[in-house]
Amino acid sequence: MSEATTPNRCRVVLIAPPAANGEAERIEAALSGGDVASLIIPDYGLEESAFQARAERLCRLAQERGVAAMIAGEARIAARIQADGIHVEGTKDDLAEIIRKHQGRMMIGCGGAKNRDDALELGETQPDYVFFGRFGYDTKPEPHPRNLLLGAWWSEMIQIPCIVLAGSEIASVVEVAKTGADFVALTNAVFAGQDPAAKVAEANTLLDEHAPLFEETAE
Repeated sequence: MSEATTPNRCRVVLIAPPAANGEAERIEAALSGGDVASLIIPDYGLEESAFQARAERLCRLAQERGVAAMIAGEARIAARIQADGIHVEGTKDDLAEIIRKHQGRMMIGCGGAKNRDDALELGETQPDYVFFGRFGYDTKPEPHPRNLLLGAWWSEMIQIPCIVLAGSEIASVVEVAKTGADFVALTNAVFAGQDPAAKVAEANTLLDEHAPLFEETAE
C-alpha cells in the first residue's frame, strides 16, 4: 500500500495461523481484503527446513502485495529468504544480539513482555516495535485485559510503536485501537472463519469508523 493511502490510524497486522491444507490461499485472500501493515509468520515448532520452506512461500505472498513479512523463528531464516524483518520472542540479551547483527537491514520487533518492567527492559534495546500478546492465545472474543492495559500505557509513555493482540471477534479491533496502539494483531478473528478477505475488510471498516487518528508529525 502506498504512503498516500496508508491510514493514519491503528493498522492491521496478520499473524499466520499454524500450517494447514489450503493455508496459502487463505492467507492470500486475507491479504487481498484491505490494508495490512505486516504478516508475522511464527514457526509453531516446525523443524527448520520445513519452516523455511513455509516462511519463504508466505513471505513472497505478502511482499507481492506490499505487506512486510516478519519471521518469528530463527533469525538466519529471515536473512536467507530475504524477509522484511525478524520477530524475537526471547530475553533482552537475545534481542540485543539480533538487533546488533540485523537492524538496519531488517526490521526487528519483539514480544514476550508480561508486565511493564519486561516491556521497558526490552524497549531499552530500541526494537522497531513491541508486541503485547501471545501467538495462539486469541481464543476469547475480547482482547486480554492485560494486553490492553500494557498497550494503553506504552502508547502514552513510549515512542516505539506497539502491536496489541485482538480477540477472536473482529469487533475487538476497536478496543485495541482505543488504547492508542499503532497496530492490532489478528489471527483467529480472520482465519478461523470461512472468508478471510471479508474479515480483513470488516476490520478496516471498523478502524476507519472508530480508531482515533494519530497526530501528524512535522517533517
